[in-house]
Amino acid sequence: NKKNHVLIFIFLLFCSITFSFVIIFVGPAPALSVLMLMVAVPVIISVIAYPKFGLIVLMILAYLLFIIMRLGPSGVPLGTMMDGMLALLIMGFFLKKKYNPDWSLYKNPVSIVITIWIFYNIMQVANPTAESREAWLYTVRSMAFVTLSYYLFLYHIKSREYLRIIFKIWMGLSVFAALYAVKQEYLGFFAFEERELADPKIAALYFINGAWRKFSIFSDPVAFSYNMVVSSIFCICKVLGKASPRSKIIYTSMCTLFLTAMLYSGTRSAYVLVPAALFLYICMNITTRIVITAVVGGILFLGIINMPTGNPTLYRFQTAFKPSGDASYSVREENQKRVKPYILTHPFGGGLGASGMWGVKFAPHSFLAQFPPDSGYYRVAVELGWVGLFLFCSLIFLVLKQGITNYYRIRDPELKTYCLAMTLIVFAIN
Repeated sequence: NKKNHVLIFIFLLFCSITFSFVIIFVGPAPALSVLMLMVAVPVIISVIAYPKFGLIVLMILAYLLFIIMRLGPSGVPLGTMMDGMLALLIMGFFLKKKYNPDWSLYKNPVSIVITIWIFYNIMQVANPTAESREAWLYTVRSMAFVTLSYYLFLYHIKSREYLRIIFKIWMGLSVFAALYAVKQEYLGFFAFEERELADPKIAALYFINGAWRKFSIFSDPVAFSYNMVVSSIFCICKVLGKASPRSKIIYTSMCTLFLTAMLYSGTRSAYVLVPAALFLYICMNITTRIVITAVVGGILFLGIINMPTGNPTLYRFQTAFKPSGDASYSVREENQKRVKPYILTHPFGGGLGASGMWGVKFAPHSFLAQFPPDSGYYRVAVELGWVGLFLFCSLIFLVLKQGITNYYRIRDPELKTYCLAMTLIVFAIN
């Protein structure tokens, strides 16, 4: 009624005047903190009450996390806030399971191995060969805690409509990220990005052959390129599946945008992933038409990677398929040979976070701190041992096996396309 409207107006007017005085006499920090609290409380309540909404918020934040951190005030623990949101979702999930203890959905090989993988990573805190427990604390989040989201998505994705919403939001975020990279390529970086690139260590990694590697809204060019790869694979599957001409035009346009943006990242390891995914697609759908198309496409592709060019982006793309002539590839091979004896003699590895950034920070004089983990498989092998590597490879094998099996079993064209896309993505990334 009108009386309530007047009261709400008076309350909002009072809040705005109060915020204005606080900003003038105290500064913007307290006012911003209160505003963030006003937003955070309803979001937290919504995440607990509506977990499907919470999963979407989590996905959006995962995409926008680093651009928000670059734009926002320093020291805001956005990563910790995301961990807290995931923890709330997990708590809500287990509370529901307490009153409805039906675990039949998780009695499958993939879920069992994921559970073993999570517990194995947690148990690494007691690894006797680990040089630092602090490194484990910082690494277990990405290796185990985030993996718990598998149970959440498996539990809450129960309808085709919700699945469509997730994919539409994913494609929308990917388009935004790709256009942002195009802006970086042709219009340059923003001032806050240039301040980050002024660091000599970052410049040494990002400035290659006279051109800056683009990272878009992500933490680095590698993360950006892999996101473009998986998005383009999804679009390819939608184009190859049963869809309306309008949808195929839209997904073809998005795929072209994603692949172009991927080239701007300068990440050679990403360039080979789309051809790898297409190879599995051909194996899963062998027909005369597809084989002829693949042969013609392969000839054109060989022409592209062998043609002379002065374009630094295209040249870097070509070198991804000629690793033997690349100096960095030779250095990587030597590093991997150096750690092979360590892997063979340490079945449980040197502990989570023993190599790379966290190893350098928490155990700089250790053997593994000097090893750059350029390969995900080698990182798993040195940190979790050959036992951990076996677990990881078993997980990937089971996911691919289940994906391929389901692809041939599913009769619904839309769900079949989704299954194919996810299977090709897992194959390409791993």
